[in-house]
Amino acid sequence: MPIGAKHWQIPPPAPERSLFYPDLHPLVVRILQDRGLVDSKDVERFLAGDPGPDNDPFRLLGMAEAVERIGRAIDAGEPIAVYGDFDADGITSTALLALTLKELGGQPKPYIPDRVKEGYGLNKGALTKLAEKGVKVVVTVDCGIRSPDEVAHAMGLGMDVIITDHHSLGPVLPKAIAVINPRQPDCPYPYKELAAVGLAFKLAQALIATVHGSTGKRGSKLEDEDLLGLAAIGTVADLVPLTGENRSIVIRGLQQLNISPRPGIEALMRQARIPTGKVDASSIGYGLAPRVNAAGRIGNVMVAYDLLTAEYPGEADRLARELDDLNKDRRQMTSDSVLEARRHVQAEGGDLPLLFISRPDLPPGVVGLVASRLVEEYYRPAVVVEQGEAESRGSARSIPEFHITEALEKCSHLLVRYGGHRAAAGFTVRTSDLHQLKDCLVEQASQDLAGKPLVPVLQVDAQVPLSEMGWHLWESLQKLEPFGFGNREPLFASLNVRLRDSRAVGSDGAHLKVLLSDGDGVWEGIAFRQGDWIDRLPNRVDVAYHLQLNEWRGERRLQLNVQDIRPSHGIG
Repeated sequence: MPIGAKHWQIPPPAPERSLFYPDLHPLVVRILQDRGLVDSKDVERFLAGDPGPDNDPFRLLGMAEAVERIGRAIDAGEPIAVYGDFDADGITSTALLALTLKELGGQPKPYIPDRVKEGYGLNKGALTKLAEKGVKVVVTVDCGIRSPDEVAHAMGLGMDVIITDHHSLGPVLPKAIAVINPRQPDCPYPYKELAAVGLAFKLAQALIATVHGSTGKRGSKLEDEDLLGLAAIGTVADLVPLTGENRSIVIRGLQQLNISPRPGIEALMRQARIPTGKVDASSIGYGLAPRVNAAGRIGNVMVAYDLLTAEYPGEADRLARELDDLNKDRRQMTSDSVLEARRHVQAEGGDLPLLFISRPDLPPGVVGLVASRLVEEYYRPAVVVEQGEAESRGSARSIPEFHITEALEKCSHLLVRYGGHRAAAGFTVRTSDLHQLKDCLVEQASQDLAGKPLVPVLQVDAQVPLSEMGWHLWESLQKLEPFGFGNREPLFASLNVRLRDSRAVGSDGAHLKVLLSDGDGVWEGIAFRQGDWIDRLPNRVDVAYHLQLNEWRGERRLQLNVQDIRPSHGIG
């Protein structure tokens, strides 16, 4: 992205604050209050990772019916299919629920559809095969809320269907035995932003508390803490807000991952070079989750499932190595596909309000990653489609100004199936309807984005001199972890600082290292994927950055993770 292309939203000078926390740096107190935590009890809950009141799983609409039917299936020895999705949220959800059912004496049959052959969500062919294998109950995780026809098909085959899905609701709810989705308008559960694995975790909690296992004893030796590592990985990977109960799940899950991870996760940590005790949300997002996702993108998704449920270290090491190799292939495929997509956008002029790319040679497992990169580079909603002979499958990513799933809903007459969130969605479309779909989505984007300045926004938390940076501030910032969507890492801006030095680093010069000074000291900064700024930087700059720890060969130093640089206007 060109230097200075982002719009900085810098808050006005802070007013006097009423809250006082002697253990926190004043900047951190200001950040908490600017983010709406103005009551001391709210601050204490946030810092402690308290999920808040009223999080009994039975407050979720449909939970009692789901637990009752699953309990009968366990007691009768009926096979229970856990029907998931091929991304990290869906895979961890499938593993978490299958492990719970097995521990309770059930007969779980995990099923995750093939991305290429079946696409996202419930499909009638898979449901028919499950019925033929004697499955009596199908529990979906991370899918099903927009599949009324498929649910009716399954029920017609004599299977009872239970939906657990966190995606946005469609116009008609499936007529299942139970539908568990906190977004239902009459659901009293207070927290609406759980990931699919969060809902699977709530169902597991309810089952552990109430269902009789094969021994006839209530509950089991399985505890919440045994499942929280899986829940944390899926929650971080799915980019749901790290607030409320999601924050609590991830904090507790990180504790479990850093003390006693499951054998498969421990093996994956070794492949990702994440030291024991050093797992955080960032290492999940950049180390563990991409490897779990790789199986569903370009390989056999059950490799990831088998790894997460593995019991023996030898098996776990073998599967982790396989996932690591798949992830290397995925990175190369993504890089090659982004280059082709970029050429396509440039050929079209890049001036459409929505980017739409459809090609038969796109690897289906990386279309979502390509769409994400296009959004990052062009700041437009992006739809990337792997074009098939009869049907094509696509992924969409969007910007805050445009709700992509609502746009798909307005074009739903052209779609075979679809689902998603405000910022991300997936769909299947008849290939013959691709041109109409493009026209429909571009028209929606033209209407919704008309008159809006389409530039990325940096939400700066505080304008400060570089001299404010230091260990006390960094230690206070750690209490706001885990960072992610909905709880972004604090961003600081320092104006009119001197650029002492700059150089491109990395094997291809993709990154930029800088030395910055405001007269009271010199700070080292790193700007990832911004090596092309090297010849365009003036001597005085404004810089927006995160304060982060850099550990190298046993040495711990603070550095600035630079998010943007712009020429200074001489105000500091």
